[in-house]
Amino acid sequence: MKPPTQADVARIAGVSRATVSYVLNDQVAQRIPISPETRQRVLDVIAELEYEPDARAQSLRRGSTMTIGVLLQLYENPHFWQTLRGISDEAEASGYSVLLSHNTLTPERERQSLRELSQQRVDGLILMMGFKFLPAPIVRQLRNSKRPIVELTSTSSEFDHVLDGYSEGTRVLMNHFFELGHRRIGFVYGVHVEAQGYDRLSVYRDMLQEAGLFEEALLEYCGAEMKDGYQAAIKLLSQPNRPTALLVINDLLAMAVIRAATDLGLSVPTDVSVASFDDIPFSTYTTPRLTTVSGEPYTDGRNSVRLLLRRLNQPNSPREVITGEWQLKVRESTGPIPAQVKGAGQHT
Repeated sequence: MKPPTQADVARIAGVSRATVSYVLNDQVAQRIPISPETRQRVLDVIAELEYEPDARAQSLRRGSTMTIGVLLQLYENPHFWQTLRGISDEAEASGYSVLLSHNTLTPERERQSLRELSQQRVDGLILMMGFKFLPAPIVRQLRNSKRPIVELTSTSSEFDHVLDGYSEGTRVLMNHFFELGHRRIGFVYGVHVEAQGYDRLSVYRDMLQEAGLFEEALLEYCGAEMKDGYQAAIKLLSQPNRPTALLVINDLLAMAVIRAATDLGLSVPTDVSVASFDDIPFSTYTTPRLTTVSGEPYTDGRNSVRLLLRRLNQPNSPREVITGEWQLKVRESTGPIPAQVKGAGQHT
């Protein structure tokens, strides 16, 4: 049986196709002067026939798809999924749906995913990229698309963007280590591409260099999976003059770092302090509970949608930037420098 058409609805309801279209497109606003009786009759026939409008045809007529495209990093870290939940909730509350595209965090695949997403019929794009900066050809492509663009980023952007607060959060966390007496501070830098955590890396390096404490041997690059963080911690903590504190790129890898310390017979924080970023739900259930810089990924997600919708309504307004909130949450995984190290006269 052929599915019912708009013409079928009009014939049975005894109205024109234009009237059916007006009812379908303005059921909430009711800006078209149609009597309540006629409108209800059309709605009754639609329900009786189980008529489903052609969403693609409707979007073509309106010039709007009521859809937001989102490019998300394909990554196991719950931090990103909290951001996506914020995007989805705010989009739904505003009457929009979300078209999600994800990538495997290689630069080539990320560019390809972005090209594919930008070719879809969406009203605007929200980007959570692994790049430190978007490549010039991608920027030109996005600019020429005439669609609103919002980035969730740790660096500046020519588009509207939500800026995370991890640079300043890193500075406060490093000062927390210093106040506890730590001077040999390692960094487990586990990312798919180096630019992902550059905001944290640059502050770590700069602060140690300013204090005359930076050592390349204390900075351990590794992959973004927990097994990579585990091996990086084993390497750092097996040094003859091991670090007394470890900064870790995110909470997920910090869990692996704590496991590595335990397997080496070390106690956290008695022998080595560990601190990280994101404050994912698991961070309060580890043993010990993690000291972490807590962002607001859910709020950041909602704010990205709000920026996009404001740009849709005011396309010529100045670029807008929202800086994300953060808070240092000191828990059980950080403590004073080990007594034996302090007694040995650690370099300050």
